[in-house]
Amino acid sequence: MTESQRPPYRVVQWATGGVGKAAIEGVLAHPELELVGCWVHSADKAGRDVGELIGTDPIGVTATDDKDAILALDADCVLYAPLLPDPAEVEALLRSGKNVVTPVGWFYPMPGEDRMSRAAEEAGVTLHGTGIDPGGITELVPLVLSSLTAKVTHVRVEEFSDIRTYNAPDVVRHIMLFGGTPEAAMSGPMIGLLTGGFTQSIRMLLDGLGFPAAEVRTDQAVAVATEPLDTPIGIIEPGQVAAQRFAWEAVIDGEVVARLAVNWLMGEEHLDPAWEFGAEGERYEVEITGDPSTFTTIRGFQPPTPEEGWIRNPGIVATANHVVSSVPYVCEARPGHLSYLDLPLIAGRAHPRFR
Repeated sequence: MTESQRPPYRVVQWATGGVGKAAIEGVLAHPELELVGCWVHSADKAGRDVGELIGTDPIGVTATDDKDAILALDADCVLYAPLLPDPAEVEALLRSGKNVVTPVGWFYPMPGEDRMSRAAEEAGVTLHGTGIDPGGITELVPLVLSSLTAKVTHVRVEEFSDIRTYNAPDVVRHIMLFGGTPEAAMSGPMIGLLTGGFTQSIRMLLDGLGFPAAEVRTDQAVAVATEPLDTPIGIIEPGQVAAQRFAWEAVIDGEVVARLAVNWLMGEEHLDPAWEFGAEGERYEVEITGDPSTFTTIRGFQPPTPEEGWIRNPGIVATANHVVSSVPYVCEARPGHLSYLDLPLIAGRAHPRFR
């Protein structure tokens, strides 16, 4: 059966935050997908047409906050994108006979964590974690580029972003702890929340490149404001956290073979230490050391200004697109918890005007 003859895959969106809304837009534009359901966290969104929630005309799909209704729905795949993941929810979705694609974890099966694999295999469906950072640029991109390099000795992937563009002020203030004390940020939850995903990325990189098992070290640093900073989360006073860096390094016999890092700054002015993006500006960097070495700069996923990022953040949209683009491939894959190493090349689709 050709793609034009095959019925579209029936898709449910779980949660309608930034990624969720962008994913709905992606589903509506994808020629092989049909949105048939939407779960929302807040009661004020329940009962409303999904088109209203994303700022378009009605599309004929009503949002619900009833999890049992979603579990009972006839659907091929759930795009699971809450702020924080709940393994019990994911397992229930899998056991209801639905494939799950998510940007909030499960990028690479961890040793001894076979609960989700077992649930997927027993239900005959697939779980796939994807996204951008982690979940794409941190492992998929360097693995693809590595095919051009022999005798790889080191991989570095690093993000440089202005956190003022991220339209989630409560997360930035109360979870990331920007605007707090250095002591609070250094002992806060972010390193733990991030480490699960980035550790999976490093393990996938090492396995894909044929490295042996490695020790993974974490590192965190902060910079503080030297003058009052007027930011989207309010005034950050001198001495309060205005930039953070998180890094994960894989070490084999004392040698660092992989480094993943994120650098999140509230702009570049009035910081101590005086961190800055430099002449290259906001970007992602992918560096592979070998024969020959490769250095790639990726742009386009950071908005030109903080204000534009609050309206539509390209990084959020790219994350959602990666999730949406994966759906046809995941629906056709064998059952289980599958990573990029298990799936074929995933591609986007042409603009509807070419169809």
